[in-house]
Amino acid sequence: MKRAILFAVLFIFMFSFAFSKTTITYWQYFYKTKQDTINQLIKEFEKENPDIEVKHVTFPYENYNQKVAASLPAGVGPDVINLFYGWLPMYIESGYLMELPKDTFNKDYFDNNFYPFVEKSVQYEGKYYAVPTAVRSLALFYNKKILKEIGLEQPPKNLNEVIEVAKKLSKYDKRGNLIRAGFTMQPSGQHHHWLREVLVRQFGGVPYTSDNKTVLYDKTGAKSEVLQWYVDRIVKDNVGFPNFLNDDVTAFQSNMAAMTIDGSFRLGTLDANRNLDYGVVELPEYNGIKSNFASFWAHGITTNAKGEKLDASVKFLEFITSPKAMELWLKNTGELPANPEVALKYYDDPKYGPFLKGLEYAHATFFADEKAQRELMMNAIDEVYLKDVSAEDAWKKAADTEQKILDEFWNK
Repeated sequence: MKRAILFAVLFIFMFSFAFSKTTITYWQYFYKTKQDTINQLIKEFEKENPDIEVKHVTFPYENYNQKVAASLPAGVGPDVINLFYGWLPMYIESGYLMELPKDTFNKDYFDNNFYPFVEKSVQYEGKYYAVPTAVRSLALFYNKKILKEIGLEQPPKNLNEVIEVAKKLSKYDKRGNLIRAGFTMQPSGQHHHWLREVLVRQFGGVPYTSDNKTVLYDKTGAKSEVLQWYVDRIVKDNVGFPNFLNDDVTAFQSNMAAMTIDGSFRLGTLDANRNLDYGVVELPEYNGIKSNFASFWAHGITTNAKGEKLDASVKFLEFITSPKAMELWLKNTGELPANPEVALKYYDDPKYGPFLKGLEYAHATFFADEKAQRELMMNAIDEVYLKDVSAEDAWKKAADTEQKILDEFWNK
């Protein structure tokens, strides 16, 4: 009898051990298409790895970093986390992320599987901390129906000509108030990136030194004339203004804007709107110069992941950044595959193609403090547009403020 009980206990112990699961937690901010896509990937991953369970948790974007800051230092929260590439220095300096295992995630891995700007952007002091599934660039979205009002099938490719078309397509009420934007002007959308990485270069300047330690947009090219050109489209041409119909996305979705600049991540949302007939082209060139802004969200492994959780986290990270995951991500969200070979077959796609071509000449900004650097660019526009500060003073103030941010970061 005792022997039977002993065998039974031993069997239960061995059975439990054989089928015990390692549970890891994945965090990202809430965005419906991203949430659904990760849920689908988790199902497939758990099917292939029955010994691993992945808990998926989302938070509102506005509270995301605060939630991370409150959780990880206390040793709770995610094992794998999704974060904007511009937050990497802050996350690393705060001790949230661990260096990725070198045997898998090394220079050869990134060189062979990702666009070149990815390898530079996920590296910090010679170590790699994150891997993206998808990348983003900007393009010009246009409303086909509105452009046909003046006989155009597509917008022109030159920036000056785009603005001339925008003036023709803008509509005003009897008091002169804008009721349909020819071209959205939304600094809080993607325009702070457009101003910094595209217009500065198209006006002959460069935003930073190659080591990302010195601000140059106030010292090179047209300097503050870039900012003045931007504000003139709001004040003089009145083709659009900040927060028109709440924001640029709302205006374009509701057929109340002829053209807008936005990211590839917007495709999934716009395609769901059956009342919108739109097209996409590369960003307009200026002075014969093409430029674009590249960005991405990536997945990193936190310092919470240890032992079996770390092994499971590495497997999960490899799975959600695989070519198969990139294909699904593109289909569901519209975001571009981070692997050029996966992206190649979409190169001539009418909607994905302009973004993929834009990646060839895109720049990814180095952010020491993404939020502060984003806001100072938006503030510079507001000061000229709303407070009658000269473009020269506002541009210098933005550059001085950003230089302090970079100095504080690099001199730690």
